Amino acid sequence: MNITKEEVAKVANLARLELSEQEVIEITGQLDRILGYVAKLNEIDTTDVVPTTHALAIHNAFREDVVQPSLPQQEALANGPRQNGEAFVVPRVI
Repeated sequence: MNITKEEVAKVANLARLELSEQEVIEITGQLDRILGYVAKLNEIDTTDVVPTTHALAIHNAFREDVVQPSLPQQEALANGPRQNGEAFVVPRVI
């Protein structure tokens, strides 16, 4: 698959990238090699290959979602530098 310098320059412009002529030439070559490799991968017959996301079987490691008592409000507020008895006091952001 051949990618042109004009295509690279167009995408760079859309991405608001300012590339020198030398950078455009280098990136064109790099992208051409990457797309060539992907084209080679597309030639492989994968009809009997099961899609995977991990090399090893992974099982859900999360615990059951069980309601548990939470930290008492006064104990939680004790960890903050400033509080008003009900909540943390933080600088106002406008």
